[in-house]
Amino acid sequence: MTTSMTSAAGEWTADEMMSIAAARALQNGTRCFVGIGLPSTAANVARRTHAPDLVLIYESGTLGSKPDVLPSSIGDGVLAETADAVISVPEVFNYWLQPGRIDVGFLGAAQLDRFGNINTTVIGDDYADPKVRLPGAGGAPEIAASCGEVFVVVRQSTRSFVEQVDFVTSVGHGSGKGDRQRWGLPGAGPTLVITDLGILRPDPDTAELVLTQLHPGVEVDDVRAATGWDLKVAPDVGRTAAPTPEELSTLRTLKEASS
Repeated sequence: MTTSMTSAAGEWTADEMMSIAAARALQNGTRCFVGIGLPSTAANVARRTHAPDLVLIYESGTLGSKPDVLPSSIGDGVLAETADAVISVPEVFNYWLQPGRIDVGFLGAAQLDRFGNINTTVIGDDYADPKVRLPGAGGAPEIAASCGEVFVVVRQSTRSFVEQVDFVTSVGHGSGKGDRQRWGLPGAGPTLVITDLGILRPDPDTAELVLTQLHPGVEVDDVRAATGWDLKVAPDVGRTAAPTPEELSTLRTLKEASS
């Protein structure tokens, strides 16, 4: 596996491939609840390329934001300045999210397990005295519970892809298929996990994440070595198309404008 690749579009990195693959997953017209960081990068690339009518919703109450730079936080003024509307935070959750009016929740993760459960709270067994205290939940638990489906974008390593998350911040598929229904969670949960190595989807029978697609230059053994459990691999693993010149240019322009 290499950290950068070359194609007709020029040289690109694993992080750039991850962001572009995540952007491609968003369809035009989708109402997307966007997390800050990697999800926001991917969503803004999508809106500037193949999905101009993608509706970006941020937790601060901005609906239809169209930032010309990547926001540094959910409170970044560029989100409100470019939004179709700005509403209160309770209204975002009570009127838009919980009733099922948002199609896709786009989240990041510090830890992720085989059933798509997310930890962004603490690293370590002792909540009161953890090894690392993370930013916390924010609106992610509600997003994971109530959006039509959830996409997760995260760099893959044995530190992030773990057998069992240290703390369940946002429920994925619990301990397997059927848990979400038993708990009364209306959304479908994680349907897509995009990493810097490939793409994983839940098995329809078990809800366990399965490797279904490899990014260019990556092999199955690379992904297995970066996973903290015995990773299942689809029999017909696909290959992600290399970034196009337009995708790379859009991504880099956004990042340069934000630096």
